[in-house]
Amino acid sequence: EFGEYAEAIQNYKVAYSKEKNNSRKVDMVFKIAQCYMNKNEPRSAELWFKKAIMVKYPDPIARLYYANELKKNGKFEDAIKQYKMYKKIVPNDRRADIGIQSCEMSAKWKAHPTRYKVENMAFFNSKAGDFSPVFSSKKFDQVIFSSNREGSKGNRIHKVTGQGFTDLWESKKDRKGKWSTPNPLVGEMVNTEDDEGACSLNLKGNTLFFTRCRVEKGRIVGCKIYQSPKKGLAWGDPQLINIPGASDSINIAHPSLSQDEKTLFFVAELPGGYGGKDIWMLKRPSRTKPFGEPINLGPEINTPGNEVFPYSRTNDVLYFSSDYHIGMGGLDIFKATKQDNGKWKVENMKYPINSPQDDFGIVFAGKKEFGFFASSRPGGIGHDDIYRFVLPPLQFSVSGVCLDEKTEEPIASAKVVLKGSDGTTKEAVSEADGSFHFKLGPNADYQIATSAEGYLNGKAGVSTKGIEEDKDFKTDIYMAPIAKPIELPNILYDLGKWDLRPESMTSLDKLVQTLNDNPNIVIELRSHTDFRSDNNFNLDLSQKRAQSVVDYLISKGIAADRLVPKGYGETMPKVVDKKMAERYSFLPEGQKLDERFIKSLATVEEQEVANQINRRTEFKVTKTDYVPKPSISPSISPTDTTGQEQ
Repeated sequence: EFGEYAEAIQNYKVAYSKEKNNSRKVDMVFKIAQCYMNKNEPRSAELWFKKAIMVKYPDPIARLYYANELKKNGKFEDAIKQYKMYKKIVPNDRRADIGIQSCEMSAKWKAHPTRYKVENMAFFNSKAGDFSPVFSSKKFDQVIFSSNREGSKGNRIHKVTGQGFTDLWESKKDRKGKWSTPNPLVGEMVNTEDDEGACSLNLKGNTLFFTRCRVEKGRIVGCKIYQSPKKGLAWGDPQLINIPGASDSINIAHPSLSQDEKTLFFVAELPGGYGGKDIWMLKRPSRTKPFGEPINLGPEINTPGNEVFPYSRTNDVLYFSSDYHIGMGGLDIFKATKQDNGKWKVENMKYPINSPQDDFGIVFAGKKEFGFFASSRPGGIGHDDIYRFVLPPLQFSVSGVCLDEKTEEPIASAKVVLKGSDGTTKEAVSEADGSFHFKLGPNADYQIATSAEGYLNGKAGVSTKGIEEDKDFKTDIYMAPIAKPIELPNILYDLGKWDLRPESMTSLDKLVQTLNDNPNIVIELRSHTDFRSDNNFNLDLSQKRAQSVVDYLISKGIAADRLVPKGYGETMPKVVDKKMAERYSFLPEGQKLDERFIKSLATVEEQEVANQINRRTEFKVTKTDYVPKPSISPSISPTDTTGQEQ
């Protein structure tokens, strides 16, 4: 009844050893399990709930609690089995579905953790409980936290936890980055023989809001929030924060002040809540005015369970812990963001910020993505430990190889230039194996341009926009050698015609881009036919087709003096290269596809393939020193007096 779980466990165990009535013994097993659960000792609670089920405790709630403790201990598959068994017995209890979903999500989160890095703050922690850290300086080099370590004024034993009562302690970081041994908060008025816990400061660090729970005969009989001003180096006389409508019997705890100091968030079980402990707020028109009536944060945040330890990071972002929202175990830390419609969007912070045990009391170093929180996860020094977290900057890079488009051999000593939308410009030279590597920044688009003697310029693009995980991009850049003609694929004409078909435009648009990327080249546009039809006809047809390509390029803004159309008819049959020979087994590498060879092929189909290869459009770079002509602006003739006064 009084929540004296530590003492109750010992009394129940003594009574159990003497009890002869089996029904009462079964009831004692369940109550021992409940005490361990309420003391937040999941390993012992799991063991005793399992015993309660084995001795046939009649209420199925024992199986739900057993599943909860299995989940807290990270035994997700076993917990799911127990939740499903409970659901068969009590199909309408939503807690079973929430438990199953929590276990499934927890397994995924643990397999795919977020980028946050978490480490135990050994400098802060003791063998007792250490929790609820807050920064107490603008430089984020001082911390105040709650602890029941040796040296606390409240040195009596807590009948609920079996541990001592908490005080507020502080630690400072020196120039070398080392945190000092924690000391009790300076000032005789804050720490007392009562229980002083979770606190909050304004941005100036000169006003402290903290929780004080009055203790009588080893029991907490009421928690309230107090406000203390800083006077010099010490904290002054605390004043009770009045919560309208809250009777003396209602516990008020876990204050968090907004940045503008107009809103004070807190935890209470006030009338009109949604279940267990809810998060409420008090608002005021200015920092010098009194707070108004308590306002519940609503069903997006508060649940039938417990929502505790709020932390106001900005006026629109609130962090808190809950044992009811979909989470990994006991208390999980959640981020709530206020939307344009005034409602809150709630997100689990996932693993490794959260664990199957209790995770609570998070605080950030202003806008920086690092800070502290408390956790009862395994591997700590005490019961609750303070942990440091940091979100490392995203790491992006791009690597690739400059390759010859024809031979796929690497191109060494190519110039590689990276330009980003964030203003980045970097240059490198490809290695002997053609490779290059650049580091990239987040949320930017990048273009990579390559150049080498004897090759057309190459390019590629990558983007880090919207990517929230580290990534190394791989992009090889193929560069076309200019010593040999370069074929343009899919340049199509109707039979005996020279008008470009619409399908040809895609390939020609790529050629336009190539010419723009290589502004100093002049090319000869070559058109070829197969050997069929009269030679003079083929020469005339191919010349007109080459001219059609040139006309299209000019229409796209390419200077006419960079383009030379040339029709070769059937006079330059294709020579089979390696790729062609690999594709067509009947075409030997190095063979010229002249009329004699084509007619020697075994089938009409093979002959048509050879003829199709000969019918092609290609370009050959003839100059690499073209200088664009300057544009000529209209000028006024000296003799032109139009518009001048006579």
